[in-house]
Amino acid sequence: MKGGFTEEHLYLAYSHQFEDCIIPLHTSISLFLLSYCDCKLFKVFLVPVSDSTDDQLFDKAQLYDLEVHFISRCQLPLVVQSCCLPAIVEENGKFCRAGLSVVLRHIIQEIQQVDPSKKLVLELLGFKKTCLKACAEVSQWTRLCEISIPQAVENLLNASPHQYEDIPSEVLLFEKKLREPVRVHNDDKIRRQKLQQQKAGDKTAAPAIARRATKNLSPEEGTVMDIQEQELASLELRVAFSKLVVQEIPVTTSREPSHIRKTKTSDLPPLEHVFAEGLYFTLADVVLLPCIHQFLVFSKKNNKKLLDLPLVSRWYHRVQEVPGVKNAAAKCNMQFLQFPDLLFFPDEQLRDVYTIPDDLREKCEDSQFIGGPRPTMTKLMESGIEAKFSPHPCPRWTLDWNSLPAAVNPGKACIMMHPYLKYAEEFVKVLVKGKMSGDRGLRKQQQLNNLVSMVIKLSKPGDVIVDFCSGGGHVGIVLAHMLPSCQVVLIENKELSLVRAKDRSDELGLHNIWFIQANLDYFKGTFNIGVALHACGVATDMVIEHCIKAHAAFVVCPCCYGFIQNTVKFMFPRSHQFKEVLSYKEHMILCRFADQTAVRLPPERRLIGKHCMGLVDLDRAWAAEGCNYSVQVMSMEPESCSPKNNMVVGVPI
Repeated sequence: MKGGFTEEHLYLAYSHQFEDCIIPLHTSISLFLLSYCDCKLFKVFLVPVSDSTDDQLFDKAQLYDLEVHFISRCQLPLVVQSCCLPAIVEENGKFCRAGLSVVLRHIIQEIQQVDPSKKLVLELLGFKKTCLKACAEVSQWTRLCEISIPQAVENLLNASPHQYEDIPSEVLLFEKKLREPVRVHNDDKIRRQKLQQQKAGDKTAAPAIARRATKNLSPEEGTVMDIQEQELASLELRVAFSKLVVQEIPVTTSREPSHIRKTKTSDLPPLEHVFAEGLYFTLADVVLLPCIHQFLVFSKKNNKKLLDLPLVSRWYHRVQEVPGVKNAAAKCNMQFLQFPDLLFFPDEQLRDVYTIPDDLREKCEDSQFIGGPRPTMTKLMESGIEAKFSPHPCPRWTLDWNSLPAAVNPGKACIMMHPYLKYAEEFVKVLVKGKMSGDRGLRKQQQLNNLVSMVIKLSKPGDVIVDFCSGGGHVGIVLAHMLPSCQVVLIENKELSLVRAKDRSDELGLHNIWFIQANLDYFKGTFNIGVALHACGVATDMVIEHCIKAHAAFVVCPCCYGFIQNTVKFMFPRSHQFKEVLSYKEHMILCRFADQTAVRLPPERRLIGKHCMGLVDLDRAWAAEGCNYSVQVMSMEPESCSPKNNMVVGVPI
């Protein structure tokens, strides 16, 4: 362990014990990862979800081979009280990471940083280290693993047995995912090797390779897999399990025959799933294993047949044979099930649970369109709907940027954070001489002038101001510096950006600022004003929704209109006025053309784009007004500060 490592605190919620797991499942998942990685870097606290939670759970929690402490919610650091658990907070209590995926990814990264020899732990993050990195609000896969399946299984465990009739749709969706072809880096080469194996009928090499692989495993792990010899012959299994041993086993070193090399990519056989995300064991498997295990335990206890889940059952057995999994399960009191009589039924015998409903298929097809915005704009105009822009209340207001510290000024801050600090003087010269770099810094200052002026106008001493999608903290740090009597909270999903923001804050010595790395849904704190500069696509709608739920004012500058689409949480158009006139397809046309505002485009096209921006934001404004808000859509001053220069300001009535 590195001498400079600072102990962090991990806070996990607990409600009650069910069989061999702690509820909520997010806690069991977190503890399972700690056991699998043999990690004792964090001081672990269990936080009761209510005052009536059984304190006797303490003795059982010690069985997880971890030193676990108990703490009430009111004793949590203030920044953690604003977040959903699990959460990790640094010792100074200002930097918090919240949400299952963010917390688990941080645990893995810290383990590898402290002990670089644990390369297999880092492999849990997958290719390019992106496993479960995309936030659940926009990634269906992250949402399925992080939220949907754990919640579905918890609901099942909390229900009475007679209420359990069908397999949860979320588990069936996982079965469907396992049926889909695998796409991995360099899969063309692996698929050609699979084709060569199929044509040669070579079913003998793989078992020998698998047996050789077992020699590198620890004695307590046993054999790689206790399954049929024919399954060991799978090329996918050879590739997958070769990564789980000390010495990686190459699939092949010889060149394919010419007829294999000349085969079209479309004619190559697809790769089949070995693990949840494809060929390799990742964090997704770690998250899903405790959930699927509890689902299977519950099903067996209640004599439920699982004929619809052959791939989930096979995956469940396969994951158990990954080195370290059985040891981790033993520490967590997980007693794996075996189904020797489980039959893998052919596809035609399975219940067809994968058919897309007609209404959903229509919406999916509806999102594919061609055509321009004029018919849609004309349709709105005929219904009396046109873009409306309110006058800017303080168009010439500006901060005295020259008098502000370098860490506050976005132009100087980017110089300060330049990776080659010894060349900072040359970088300054380039910034001054290079028109684009100088202009960019100026435009960022102008954007901040607009948002800061509105927030200062709305704020009062003691207010909590949240900078959503904060990025490197340009907005939040300026606000914290300018409003020392207010508490400022920066929320951002990208760790690197938030770490840079914290470095700038530390240089300034700010004490009225918190940093939360989390998806928006994991922030549950109360606040008075929400602000977001260029929140991408539906993130703007999520920020507005958060502010409305908190009865807080909002100042947002939308961006990336073209990424707007229906999600689990939002359906477009948003307002009843627009819904009465436009279909989803027509609204998407407006969103796509609202992105046509780049400086390089012809003026007429930019004008249409600006008009479409105004209409999309008018829909947002009217939706908020339906929740008792007074909302104005205005242009930032000067409009040249950004192609996306709309600003939506809402105040609760």
